[in-house]
Amino acid sequence: MKKLLLASVAGAMFAGAAGAEDIKLGISLGLTGPLESIAPAIQKGAELAMKEVTDSGKLLDGSKIAPVAADNTCVDAAASVAAVERLVTSEGVKGIMGGMCSGETIASLEKVGVPNGVVMISPSATSPALSTIDDKGFFFRTAPSDARQGEVMADIALSRGVKSVAVTYTNNDYGKGLADSFANAYKAKGGTVTIVAGHDDGKADYSAEVAALAAAGGDALVVAGYADQGGSGVIQGSLDTGAFETFVLPDGMVNDVLVTKFGTALETSFGQNPSAEGDGHDKFAELAKAAGFDGTSAYSGEAYDAAALIMLAMQAAKTSDPKVYKDKVMEVAIAPGEKIYPGELAKALELIAAGQDVDYVGATAVELVEPGESAGVYREVDFKGGKLNVIGFR
Repeated sequence: MKKLLLASVAGAMFAGAAGAEDIKLGISLGLTGPLESIAPAIQKGAELAMKEVTDSGKLLDGSKIAPVAADNTCVDAAASVAAVERLVTSEGVKGIMGGMCSGETIASLEKVGVPNGVVMISPSATSPALSTIDDKGFFFRTAPSDARQGEVMADIALSRGVKSVAVTYTNNDYGKGLADSFANAYKAKGGTVTIVAGHDDGKADYSAEVAALAAAGGDALVVAGYADQGGSGVIQGSLDTGAFETFVLPDGMVNDVLVTKFGTALETSFGQNPSAEGDGHDKFAELAKAAGFDGTSAYSGEAYDAAALIMLAMQAAKTSDPKVYKDKVMEVAIAPGEKIYPGELAKALELIAAGQDVDYVGATAVELVEPGESAGVYREVDFKGGKLNVIGFR
């Protein structure tokens, strides 16, 4: 009997080991391009969640996660499609944390993610167009739509006494979608929009664009662009000519790069970006600090959450097959269930394995709404004293 018992235990151990996999997860980010300054912290946020799960040994019979990063350039759709194609066909990833910018995310989702049946969860692609895209249930995002950001930005501008604005936007899906969302909300709430005009990134001189914006006038200039690219160029041109001194800045511009470039010249400027407050935010910041990066950097928390949701959905589906676990992403991201915060992924995996519900809160107060995107919390910031200061949350 004793030999039989030992044989049974050994057989169970062998069966468990046989179920373990080495699972590759893709990370598709603009490691070069207009947002390259914030990409490293986003990548590290995702990798932190992957390491936490691997170290726990509790995912799918002890499966391990190996991150595979690809540079999608953020703005070149063809380059993004090629990068994501490599992740899927050459690397065999079972899911992708990404893309990063809206246009390239749309392209890689439509041409690679959906046709190949691979789940993509973006931490930072915010175009309203992604809410209605035919993604066959394979796309989610932990960042809210710019339809929501436009409303928040309009409220903040009006609360600060800005009654009229000129608007410039980077000429892509992100910029145009956000500019339209803001302009419509701002006018509906009583503000005046004097002009809405696009600008191209990568130019050495933005004097023509600034001249047109200045001619239209306004109490402030809304810059729906990128801090590492044309957005900063437009600000510099405006400051050089005295066209504007107050700038209203959305997520693509809320970056310490602006502090480095402009210092106290942004004394009266303000803006917002997706973020959260509370226990989840604080716990993630502590974990990130211990891992050697800034957990308050834009979208790093959203990246941790995106990666976590993929792995928790795998556990809930009992498989790493994205065609199956895609149907569990919403389930682990909403109530009812025990709330799960950063650093508690092992606990979440145990609960799910035991057949219990979890409500993933994560670093950014995740609460997914249909069609699989964050309801959205934003932090309001200003640049007084030549620093990026958090004023509050909306």
